[in-house]
Amino acid sequence: MNTRFGRTPLLSLLVGCATVWLSVACSGEIRTGTTKRTVTSHIRKSVFGQTADGTTVHLFTLTNTNGMVVKITNFGATLTSIVVPDKNRIPGDVVLGFDSLSRYLSGQPYLGALIGRYSSFLGHGRFSIDGKTYQLATNAGTNHLHGGIKGFDKKVWQAEERPPGNGSSLQLTYRSPDGEEGYPGNLDCKVTFTLTDQNELQIDYEARTDQTTPVNLTHHAYFDLSAGAAPTILHHELQINADHFVVMDPKMVPTGELRAVKNTPLDFRKATTIGSRMEQLPGAYDHNYRLNPPKNKPIRLAASAFEPLSGRYLEVFTTEAGLELATSNWLNGKLKGKANRSYAKQSGFLLYPQHLPDSPNQPSFPSTLLKPGEVYHQTTIYKFSTK
Repeated sequence: MNTRFGRTPLLSLLVGCATVWLSVACSGEIRTGTTKRTVTSHIRKSVFGQTADGTTVHLFTLTNTNGMVVKITNFGATLTSIVVPDKNRIPGDVVLGFDSLSRYLSGQPYLGALIGRYSSFLGHGRFSIDGKTYQLATNAGTNHLHGGIKGFDKKVWQAEERPPGNGSSLQLTYRSPDGEEGYPGNLDCKVTFTLTDQNELQIDYEARTDQTTPVNLTHHAYFDLSAGAAPTILHHELQINADHFVVMDPKMVPTGELRAVKNTPLDFRKATTIGSRMEQLPGAYDHNYRLNPPKNKPIRLAASAFEPLSGRYLEVFTTEAGLELATSNWLNGKLKGKANRSYAKQSGFLLYPQHLPDSPNQPSFPSTLLKPGEVYHQTTIYKFSTK
């Protein structure tokens, strides 16, 4: 089944707030060390750089009344920064990324990018619809990964700042033409980022097509809740609401089996330190979970993570069926991120909701096919707090 869920209601903004061109929505206070400063909920637009063909790319900075800051560029609809306070009210950046567009253009492992048309793997780079086989670009051995050679993460999206409602909102749109990376149909995509005063980053995805096509969108954000204070993320405590995971063959193609996590190092049903059982794996974590069904509502808590040094706590809510956990075993310290920080092995972890991988080729998995007249709609919420 295609996901068709409306936007999850969130707490509204304080009554009586004034608005000037999406700049000031309302004000509050945050303490940085021993200094109080007034903050406002708003969006700020700035030039981020230019692509090789001379297209100007912008950076949009969303701020809420608590001083939480989210930065998004319309190149790849990419999350470049999420700044949230720790238990002492000191702000820190909890996602990996870069300070300039040039770093995103020079090749990097999808840091913070929007992934599409299809997140994760499509086995052997092909699928069939109504008896017709479509061959896609293969960019991960013989497989198709994260939308292909030039997926949505490498496109310049059209941006529109939305009037304040439940928070500061930015809407990005992109039309993927028929045949792009081998996919059938023109696909019109709309992604809305909303930063609320409850320190939630809500991402709403919509898509429409004029031909039947598979769709599986997500965001590929690498988290480090210590904000760089710790050398790795292995000490984070993680909990995932999933009883089963997707079994993959040696070429990273699903076998179709959903196996119980019980008595395996993939069991995070109770909060467990990420690094406590990693030695039982042949490599690092790079696994997709089949989330437990929601109870009486379309969106549910998929996972949570806690970093004890900072006290930062992250909850991930989603309407999606699956969740990918990956610890960045492929980073080697050569990649330089914000403030020239070296991103070494296991500098960040991924928790991204999605449909199950290779669903078009797995009859037992929920369908990811979107048909003309239907609307693909899914929601992910990243909620930050301290404890």
